[in-house]
Amino acid sequence: MAQQLVYGLHAVQALLKSSPQQVQELLLLRGRKDQKLQKIIRQAEQNEITIRFVDRKALDEKVADEGNHQGAVAICAGETRVYDEQYLKSLLQQLEDKSEAPFLLILDGVTDPHNLGACLRSAEAAGVHAVIAPKDNAAGLTPTARKVACGAAEVLPFITVTNLARTLKMLQQAGVWIFGAAGEAEQDVYQSSLTGPIALVMGAEGPGLRRLTRENCDHLIKIPMAGEVSSLNVSVATGVCLFEAVRQRTR
Repeated sequence: MAQQLVYGLHAVQALLKSSPQQVQELLLLRGRKDQKLQKIIRQAEQNEITIRFVDRKALDEKVADEGNHQGAVAICAGETRVYDEQYLKSLLQQLEDKSEAPFLLILDGVTDPHNLGACLRSAEAAGVHAVIAPKDNAAGLTPTARKVACGAAEVLPFITVTNLARTLKMLQQAGVWIFGAAGEAEQDVYQSSLTGPIALVMGAEGPGLRRLTRENCDHLIKIPMAGEVSSLNVSVATGVCLFEAVRQRTR
């Protein structure tokens, strides 16, 4: 069975809290005794997870060029759980049963795992119910994405779909309004009504929304830009749009 690495203090701590059964072994930096690491040790001991203290070189070699482990690496059994279209349908039913309006983020072909991780982090902080992305030509939940997400990848459902246009139509049939972010849109995000059941669609780095995705949106919105820069990084733009929706949904 393939192993999956989860590293970074926040990501490992979130994993131990949400899915400790996935962790086969925990590698921790020898000699580090701060409170954050001690909390991880207590969580691991409570779940009877094997802890191995190693030197920094061993941890560096384990994550290779993926990023900064911060002294904590979890070795997990199998791949990260990824959700599919059937889960999305059941999620919509659960929200309907609770009379709760869906709040979804859709990433249309974001390929940079750092951007994916940052989008997941913002989405979890904003109270999004799930993040949806295509299976192909898009970043997945790599160790880098999980590290950047700072624990969000362990608690927020990440749904991959085979046909994004079909998923958008299914969401519309379920009463969800689709808002696509596009620089050429006439309506800006602050003039839009982002309350009720919505899905916010963010395009890929560079090309933005694909044609078929754009055509299946109910509304196109933009972030007004006052400076010389024509666009924002997708993860920054995602944060701006999500928290404008949060502001409207909580007032």
